[in-house]
Amino acid sequence: MREFTEYIKAVGTGPKRNYDLTQEQMCDAFGMMLDQKVYPEEVSAFLLGWRLKPETIDECKGALEAIDQRLQKTNIPNSVELGYPFDGKRNNPFLFPLIAKILEPFDLNIVVTVDHLQPAKVGVTAKQIAQNITPSKNLHIFDREDICGSLSQLTQIRTRLGTRTGINTIERLINPANSEIGITGVFHKPYVLKYAQMFQDRYKKLIIIKGNEGTQEIYSKCHYWISQNNQLNEYVIDPQDFGINYTKSWERISLEESLELIQNPSQELMNIAKLNASMVLLAKGISASVEEAYELL
Repeated sequence: MREFTEYIKAVGTGPKRNYDLTQEQMCDAFGMMLDQKVYPEEVSAFLLGWRLKPETIDECKGALEAIDQRLQKTNIPNSVELGYPFDGKRNNPFLFPLIAKILEPFDLNIVVTVDHLQPAKVGVTAKQIAQNITPSKNLHIFDREDICGSLSQLTQIRTRLGTRTGINTIERLINPANSEIGITGVFHKPYVLKYAQMFQDRYKKLIIIKGNEGTQEIYSKCHYWISQNNQLNEYVIDPQDFGINYTKSWERISLEESLELIQNPSQELMNIAKLNASMVLLAKGISASVEEAYELL
């Protein structure tokens, strides 16, 4: 084990003297932060330096390894993990409650991890939704405060920083249910390859969607990628091809408005939810295409 100051110097000395950490070193550094063996000021310095350096795939894998070592898992068979970001949604409702309900007849379990709001966007969080709904039996909500409290405890430091850090990149898919399938979103296209390299060894199949507000939710025409057997293939999906003409909101949505839309969805919102559920059926191999899955639903 190294002194934590060495890790700060590795990421925060400057372009000429910064150097990338190995996966083992990053696991050690991130573990120190999770176990609160270093001061909050040191955590802040490291996270800012790491973001600016920037982070490498091995470093991200090392951080995930440290999380794995402290994560309380519950094995849920036949499950698909939906990896949401933790900075909330501003303009449109979360779809995971509707997706799970639609997929109940298929004996498919939907896994979602929630936590307090993280920087930098301020929106309604999946945790707020989970606290205010009665989930279908196949929807499994994991709260990071319960299953990985040490990661959740970094919230205060991250909130005070008020900016994205490398944790935003790695935290979407921590796989608390040992799911074989992971589906997550991406905001910036360059992150697609990074996510594939980071997560592909953790799932038999990984789907990355350039969806609404950086989530995997499909509200309008977008690109998606399937990573399997070390191959990454790109596709395009457009709700209008399915006869869906849902109008996205561009106004900030409140928790109450979001809950109302989920609990009393319009037909067009249900069609959007069915399209997103179709992606889950495709991921599980229940259907050979999104079109076939949508017809099945």
